[in-house]
Amino acid sequence: MKQLTKAEEEVMQMIWKLQKCNVASIIKELPEPKPAYNTVSTIVRILEGKGFVDHEKAGKGHFYFALVPKSDYSNQSINKLVDGYFQGSFKSMVSFFMKKNDMSLTELEAILKDIKNADESSETNKK
Repeated sequence: MKQLTKAEEEVMQMIWKLQKCNVASIIKELPEPKPAYNTVSTIVRILEGKGFVDHEKAGKGHFYFALVPKSDYSNQSINKLVDGYFQGSFKSMVSFFMKKNDMSLTELEAILKDIKNADESSETNKK
């Protein structure tokens, strides 16, 4: 899966959020200062070329929708971050964020509980 630029990712976030949208609705969701219509339209066409987005014709316009689920892209991005900055170690990444963000023991316990629940759910689904 290809990496997105910051601008492409910002537009993609809006497409994931809106699920099916035209360029005008993407622009409406973007923060000020709003980019030009042609700029967003160009980015959407680039996303289409990269295989992230497709469209369906609606009158004279197009409605765009994601082909790549947000979870798939997020997973790939996290793995790239871990590989690039933490030598592939999720433990090192969690340790780094704990130290830098002054995470409390209660927050860490909540994260561990979520991980345990996800792991148990995964095991149940395998049966």
